[in-house]
Amino acid sequence: MTEQYVVGLQEIDETQVAVVGGKGAHLGGLSRIDGIRVPGGFCVTTDAFRRVLAQVPSIDDLLDRLSRSDPDDREAIRTLSALIRRAVEETAVPDDLAVAITGALADLGEDAACAVRSSATAEDLPTASFAGQQDTYLNVVGPEAILRHVSRCWASLFTERAVIYRQRNGIDHRTVHMAVVVQRMVLPHASGILFTADPVTGNRKVATVDAGFGLGEALVSGLVNPDVFKVRDGEIVARTIAAKQRAVHALPAGGTREVAIDSRRQEQPALTDAQAMELVHLGRRIEAHFGRPQDIEWCLADDGFQIVQSRPITTLFPVPESGDQENHVYVSVGHGQMMTDPMKPLGHSMWRLTAMVPMHEAGGRLFVDVTRRLAAPTSRAGLLDVLGKGDPLTRDALETVLDRDGFVPSLPDAGPGGPPAGGPPAPLETDPAVVSRLIERSETSVAALERDIRTKTGPALFDFLMEAFEEHKRVLSDPLSIQAIMAGMEATWWLNDKLLEWLGEKNAADTLTLSAPGNVTSEMGLALLGVADVIRPHPELVTFLQGVEDDGFLDELAKLPGGTGARDAIEAYLDRYGMRCVGEIDITRPRWRERPTTLVPVILDNVRNFEPGAAERRFEQGRRKAREKERDVLSRLRALPDGDLKAAEAKRMIDRVRTFIGYREYPKYGIISRYFVYKRALLAEAERLVRAGVLPEAEDVFYLTFQEFHDAVRSNRVDERLVRQRKEAFRSYHALTPPRVLTSEGDALTGAYRRDDVPAGALVGLPVSAGTVEGRARVVLDMADADLEAGDILVTAFTDPSWSPLFVGIAGLVTEVGGLMTHGAVIAREYGLPAVVGVEQATRLIRDGQRIRVHGTDGFVEILP
Repeated sequence: MTEQYVVGLQEIDETQVAVVGGKGAHLGGLSRIDGIRVPGGFCVTTDAFRRVLAQVPSIDDLLDRLSRSDPDDREAIRTLSALIRRAVEETAVPDDLAVAITGALADLGEDAACAVRSSATAEDLPTASFAGQQDTYLNVVGPEAILRHVSRCWASLFTERAVIYRQRNGIDHRTVHMAVVVQRMVLPHASGILFTADPVTGNRKVATVDAGFGLGEALVSGLVNPDVFKVRDGEIVARTIAAKQRAVHALPAGGTREVAIDSRRQEQPALTDAQAMELVHLGRRIEAHFGRPQDIEWCLADDGFQIVQSRPITTLFPVPESGDQENHVYVSVGHGQMMTDPMKPLGHSMWRLTAMVPMHEAGGRLFVDVTRRLAAPTSRAGLLDVLGKGDPLTRDALETVLDRDGFVPSLPDAGPGGPPAGGPPAPLETDPAVVSRLIERSETSVAALERDIRTKTGPALFDFLMEAFEEHKRVLSDPLSIQAIMAGMEATWWLNDKLLEWLGEKNAADTLTLSAPGNVTSEMGLALLGVADVIRPHPELVTFLQGVEDDGFLDELAKLPGGTGARDAIEAYLDRYGMRCVGEIDITRPRWRERPTTLVPVILDNVRNFEPGAAERRFEQGRRKAREKERDVLSRLRALPDGDLKAAEAKRMIDRVRTFIGYREYPKYGIISRYFVYKRALLAEAERLVRAGVLPEAEDVFYLTFQEFHDAVRSNRVDERLVRQRKEAFRSYHALTPPRVLTSEGDALTGAYRRDDVPAGALVGLPVSAGTVEGRARVVLDMADADLEAGDILVTAFTDPSWSPLFVGIAGLVTEVGGLMTHGAVIAREYGLPAVVGVEQATRLIRDGQRIRVHGTDGFVEILP
């Protein structure tokens, strides 16, 4: 194939990123849109870059050293990247390449002023903009200067910030190449940036225009504040005109300089309203062409608007597909399930197939459409009440949407339909046998699933699973199970409300629920203390576990003195809890049974931080505190007017909460038990596809939906390109922060606490487990990295049940996500840990090792000096 060093912008489209880089490809695409004017020019291709790079002395050695460097070692990266840049700039441009560039320049006019702009192959992509990573040079005049600046653009692939960006995003330096765009310079009256979606709120219907006088460098560099126009549906809905004291202008001989703006012009708008609306109209054409919201650089010269760059806005959270033009309001599933990380396609498709309500995917996360429930007064009040009890931020975000005139339609309440067939369910007695019966039903159902799935393979497995999902939903929607869950939650709310009213005591139920029986998640944490008891007497086992890296360590463990007992204890733990893991609602996440090394750091912490028999003592201590609290509450109630009646009511509710609150955790355990059965069968099917040469590796099926996996098994074919695209998309979703509430217009809302009862500078959250504790903050983002000591306070993004083994060794808990009845809150109360959840950006605002004070009764966290 003949190498091509120069290609005209008019010959390029968006498919040619590998040849002309992201910026060049976008400019080529822009130049093909009817009515969009792009300054004329050409691209120096990646072939030219590769040829020059090959001539750089010692380049392979330098790139090897750069790849091996630590992204956090700024000094090493600064030194190496400077060496590479200097070597590239000092390498002469080969004669035939220089001739090709100067020949293309002659077509623009040999002495025409040009912009010389870097265009990397990993730039302006749908999933990563790389904005500002490479260099642009304005108003470059003459062939010699153009060639010198082309070399500088090639070298700018190795600026310190570009190198660090690639390393942190897992991008190999050798796979990124640099093209250079050379365009005729526009000398504008005004220039700026147009966002076709509001970059702050995410609203796709509101375009934002930033405008200033002269060249856009004044805005980009922060030299001046821009005029800002917000345009919606062809109308300006907001306008801010800034005092623009400086501008950047081109010099006749080349280069640019700052100039002062005449005081009479400083507060004049850089654009008229009509021009701002015309620009947004052009932006909508560009957005339609590229199929996603755009960040567009524009210039206004005598002959109208010219577009000099367009890239996707990669920070916007995607909007779920609705299939219609109606307004929709979506609530995050992940915030309720304590898992706001993105899920792989098999994961979110499986959760949707087994969920009780329809769900929509966006950005690798799931959302429920609550528009119709918000539309009618009674269902709206019920929804806000339930969501508000769990997470005030979600309620606040929904109320923000409801305050917008007409966004949510108003519907009448459903008419009286009479009582449902069979009447309301009978009141649930406070009887532990109810919980025993429900657990037995669930265990029987899981055992039947394990037995019946063994013989199923191929398409028959998928047919069987579709039936199993119906049984899954039947177990989940068992009216008795729902009654038992609600009985525990309602008794908690009743106790907190009434004891606050009668005794002035906040969150009294937190102590009354300590060591409640039958909580499978809190038992899981205590059971790992028992495993530590088996290992602790054998120092050789502890030393061995400190060096464990391989998930096959259990067989090696058994060869050491005391190792057989230790292996058996861990195996027994995995038999009971091995289906669990962090992010367990995503079936593709590795379970503890698949990756038992995850548990090793927690076991070692337990060996170090606890004495033998700690599990029984902890449980008994909690039970004793709960009994003492009960006696105290009842005696204080009896001293009140109507005290005997109040005490009798409270006693009934205390018995009720202790009977049912532990069951709150069991249905999730049942779901995850079923999930592990599904997963093992599906992975066996994936291994068959690998043996048949259909897939390179079994875990590629995680990037297919359940239906696509089914189709692959039937056809023995998988679209490898689709799998690659899904992997890239999944990687990009990690950079997105999922909102609690999302609208169909793209507004991403996280809600706010409307509180004035916290000290200045404190971090506000939701109080979920009473008490106050002071200690060292340990900011832990991955359970496998936990290194906790007694008295530490765990600070993390979210905790699902798999984090419970860490709870036994900490003094308090702070999370970014959570509600009153989410798993972390329930277990914190069971263990008596002061806890505050829903603290926005806690893992960023609290540094690891800082001393903090957690106010679990009042719902705030103080960072101590």
